[in-house]
Amino acid sequence: MTDYKNLIDGEMVDNGEWLEVLNPANEQVVGRVPACGKDELDRAVAAARRAFKVWKKTSAEERQKVVQGIAAAIKDNADELYRLLTTEQGKPHAQAQQEIYGAAGLAAAQSTLTLDDVINQDDDTRLSRTRRVPVGVVGGIVPWNFPIMMAIQKIVPALVAGCTIVLKPSPFTPLTTLRIAELIKDVVPAGTVNIITGEDSLGPMITEHPDIDKITFTGSTATGKKIMEGASGDLKRITLELGGNDASIVLPDADVEKVAEQLFWSSFSNAGQVCIAAKRVYIHKDIYEDLSKAIAEYAKTVVVGDGSQQGTGVGPIQNKKQYERVLELIQDAKDNGYKFLTGGDKDPSGTGYYVPITILDNPPEDARIVAEEQFGPVMPLLKFDSVDEVIERANNSEYGLAGAVWTKDTDKGVEIAEQLETGTVWINEFMHLSPFAPFGGHKQSGFGAEYGVDGLKEFTYPQVITVKRDAAV
Repeated sequence: MTDYKNLIDGEMVDNGEWLEVLNPANEQVVGRVPACGKDELDRAVAAARRAFKVWKKTSAEERQKVVQGIAAAIKDNADELYRLLTTEQGKPHAQAQQEIYGAAGLAAAQSTLTLDDVINQDDDTRLSRTRRVPVGVVGGIVPWNFPIMMAIQKIVPALVAGCTIVLKPSPFTPLTTLRIAELIKDVVPAGTVNIITGEDSLGPMITEHPDIDKITFTGSTATGKKIMEGASGDLKRITLELGGNDASIVLPDADVEKVAEQLFWSSFSNAGQVCIAAKRVYIHKDIYEDLSKAIAEYAKTVVVGDGSQQGTGVGPIQNKKQYERVLELIQDAKDNGYKFLTGGDKDPSGTGYYVPITILDNPPEDARIVAEEQFGPVMPLLKFDSVDEVIERANNSEYGLAGAVWTKDTDKGVEIAEQLETGTVWINEFMHLSPFAPFGGHKQSGFGAEYGVDGLKEFTYPQVITVKRDAAV
C-alpha cells in the first residue's frame, strides 16, 4: 500500500492524517491520501491566488506549452496510470486506457484553443473591442466515474484561460490524480495547479471559500443544487455538469444485428456509470422483440469481473453507496413484478461491488428504473408505437443531458434530434465528445458548458474597451 501526497504550491505534501482508498473489485485498501480540511485548503487557495497574479499576464503561447507538458506527462506514463486507475476505479483495463489516453488527447487538443478579441465598432467616432480576461482562482470538484478525464477538463481550460486552480478529486478515486500531480509538479509553475484530497465535507468549504472566484463541478444534480446555493453568497461563477436520464430512440429501419452490440455498450460501458450513457432505450414495436432478444443474447457473452483480469468487459460498481442504490432499484423492479431479460440476481457470498448485467423488458414509464438515473449496469428496454409519442416520452424528464437516435434515415434522425430537449444528441453513435464542441445540459442536467471555445469562455469575463476618437480632452 502506498501513501500519496497532495500538490500545494509546487510541493508534494501531507498533513499526517489519512483516508484509505479501496479497490472496488475486492474491497481491499490499495492506498492512502491526506485527509485535508480548512488549513490545507487555505494554503492551496493562497498559493493559487499568488500564482494568478503572474499567470494571468503570461502569453497564450506560454500557457499552451505548459498544458502540452501536462498532456505529454500523462501520455508518457500511460501504462502505469491506467493500471492504477483500474485498481481504484474498477473499470476494465481497456476502458482505463481509453480514459488515460483520452485525457492526454483532450489536454493537447484544448491547448490550441484561443479567445480572440472581437471588434464591436471601428469607425470615425469609436474603436470598441471585447477581450476575455481570466476569472481568477478556480475550485474544481471531480467525480469518481471518470476521475482523470474530468480533472483534465477542469485543469486545462482554467490554465489556458489564464486562471489558476485548486482541484479536489473524489475521496473514492484520488490515487491516479495524485500520481499525475507528482508527474506534473515541475511542469506547471508553482501554485497554478493545486490538488488536495479530503472527505465530501471539503467540497462545501471550496464552494464557499471567499478567495475562490469560480466553481466547476461534475456530479449529481442534488449536489449541484447545493453547490449553486453555496456559491451564491459571493456570486461565484459556476459550471455544473450534472445528471442525465438519457434516452436512445431506435427506429424500425435500424439494422438489428449491427445496433444490438452498440446499444449494449451505450448503456454498459464503465458498468453504466456514465452521465451520458443510454439510461432508457426506446425501441419501435416492429423490431422490439428481435432487438431486445439480440441485446440480451449479446449480454451473455460479456464477462462481469475484476477489471484487471483479461477478458473482463464490465467491472464492479465503484463504491458501496452506489452499489447499494443500484441493488435497491433492481429490487424495486422485482417487487413490482417487472420482467427481466437478464440479471436481477446477485451472489451474496463474494466480495467486490459486482452487479450482474441486468436488462428489463418493457417496464412502465413510471417505474423507478425508467424515471430515475440508475448509474449502474441496468438497462430498461421500452416499446413505442409512433415518433411523436416517443419524443414526448423521451422529453418527459427533469434531465436533459444527452440522447441518441438510431436509424438508416439520417435526415429523419436529425429531425427527431432537433425535437429532443437535451444538450447533445447523436445519430447512430454514442458518447462521442469533441474537444472543440460545447458540452452541457439542459433543464436540471447542468449549468454552463465544457469543451470548445464555449467551455473556455466559462473561465473568463468579457471586458469591453472603448476608445473615443477625436475627443476633446
